[in-house]
Amino acid sequence: MADDLPRCRKATWKDVDTWADRVADLVRDAGAVPDTIVALTRGGWVPGRLLCDRLGVHRLLSLRAQHWGVTATPSGRAELTEGLSGGVAGQKVLVVDDITDTGESLNLAVEHVRAQGPARVETAAFLHIDQAKHVPKYFAEVIPRTEWVWVVFPWNYWEDLGTLARRAARVEPGIDAIRATLRRRSGLDVPRSDLERLTEYLPID
Repeated sequence: MADDLPRCRKATWKDVDTWADRVADLVRDAGAVPDTIVALTRGGWVPGRLLCDRLGVHRLLSLRAQHWGVTATPSGRAELTEGLSGGVAGQKVLVVDDITDTGESLNLAVEHVRAQGPARVETAAFLHIDQAKHVPKYFAEVIPRTEWVWVVFPWNYWEDLGTLARRAARVEPGIDAIRATLRRRSGLDVPRSDLERLTEYLPID
């Protein structure tokens, strides 16, 4: 159905570099370079590593927040399913995710990190959806809630494409039909070769 195929925005690595530069500049300009970056898995892994590189931070920890409910909608429920991979007592911490959609994941992450006794906790995201429950201290770009889109990041392109292609196949099966449906309903222009490659290991019809 149409609701199963949201409008999409395919992010490029050039976009990612731009966002990482912007967030790093904001953190540096605020005089707030952290001792430790905590990346929310899985979306925050790459942003966290890129910010470590730009800010000269050598300590990167992970914290897993899993989102329950319908994927790619502006609603749902988040739960922490794995705790911090290391201690942060007395540390200046920056918690990083790729995007604040509902903001629930970052809210939960901040509560969890604060309970570990850090000296400071701040948050960052590459993209921020306006009116999310958590507004990160640092973000590169804001997306108005009324213009919400499913952002397809480079690090989850194949996973997202599989999900979207299966939904499009329910409208009309077949690679060419799936491609046309994704273009028409989601604004996503997918190379035919990508869908062919996808069918090698993931049935989508």
